[in-house]
Amino acid sequence: MRVLFTTWAWPSHLYALVPMAWAFRAAGHDVLVASQPALYDEIVRTGLPAVSVGTDVDAVEMVRGYVLPTANDPADGGGQAPRSGKGPRAMQMFYAHADSMTDDLAQLARDWHADAVVFEPTALAGPLAAAAAGVPAVRLLYGTDLMARARGLLPQVLAPLAERNGVGAFDPFGLLTVDPCPDDFQVPVDHPRLAMRYVPFNGPGGPLHPPLGPPGTAQRRIVVTWGHTMARLAPERFLAGAVARALAGPGTEVVLAVTAGQAALLGDLPGEVRIVEDTPLHLLVDGADLVVAHGGAGTVLTSLRAGVPLLLVPQLPDHLGHSGRVLATGAGEVLTRDEATPERLRAEADKLIGSAAHRAAANKLREQMLGLPSPAELVAEIESRVVACAG
Repeated sequence: MRVLFTTWAWPSHLYALVPMAWAFRAAGHDVLVASQPALYDEIVRTGLPAVSVGTDVDAVEMVRGYVLPTANDPADGGGQAPRSGKGPRAMQMFYAHADSMTDDLAQLARDWHADAVVFEPTALAGPLAAAAAGVPAVRLLYGTDLMARARGLLPQVLAPLAERNGVGAFDPFGLLTVDPCPDDFQVPVDHPRLAMRYVPFNGPGGPLHPPLGPPGTAQRRIVVTWGHTMARLAPERFLAGAVARALAGPGTEVVLAVTAGQAALLGDLPGEVRIVEDTPLHLLVDGADLVVAHGGAGTVLTSLRAGVPLLLVPQLPDHLGHSGRVLATGAGEVLTRDEATPERLRAEADKLIGSAAHRAAANKLREQMLGLPSPAELVAEIESRVVACAG
């Protein structure tokens, strides 16, 4: 079987596809990952076959348009971009990406003789291209199903692209949805859903040298990370350095996980902070007492898979959605940007680290995640559904 995976050019969205793409490849299927040119090198770094489609879109400028407002926004560099057009800002962005990719992706699916297209939920070129090529589409979530409420709206939103590619009626959610969230963490949905164990891919890289100390040492360990997005929007949005400074102190080891490009944004840090560059997060969170972060899906699910409670400061709507699920399940706490003062951060961290209830809630989600079938175990099931649909 030939399986075409697709996402628009955002690294964290690509990373969510990698375990399933490798599972298909390891099972003997042909796999190809398609995205806009800006993501090509990152796809190659995962070891998967890559191809560029469409043109690049200025996603950073568009994401700036839906940063959550705060009372203390800086006067420059971090404010919201003006809204243009109709509809939610995020939907405008997803449409722009679909517009840039769909024609090329549909042609690629036909020319490559794809048997199925696997797409992450915001890569709306995926189901359109699959429909244009006459093959099934499979939606692979990267976290909470934040697009579920938009299902009825999507055919209308995507109608111009569908018409341009000769597509009539189609389901924007595809044949089925593969879901890496345990039941307690997911929002209620009413579409076909295939539960999958979350397997983290947080980018290429190896373990630390020297390694972190073993769990249960005298010091408590807090991992701080702020993902890929906020530093790209504005330095003022990238709170990792300020959070690490607030939490560092005697008896606390702060592990600050950043990319090499983010290190220049951190400012001066005390000696209790260990800066770790370009190390996959799942190699850092095992044995941690707490993860403090922005609320991105990959960070949240990677931390919960390790059974570690979270303290989150969301600044984007999708971060807020995942933070809400953490709060609802009891696996952590959430602060607004305005509430995240050094004093409040320290107080919430102390509370969470000392809370057996929060740790138990995180461990419950971990056990639920580990009880689900792995991506490798789902390949045959997905293959059989694709074949049955095509037949």
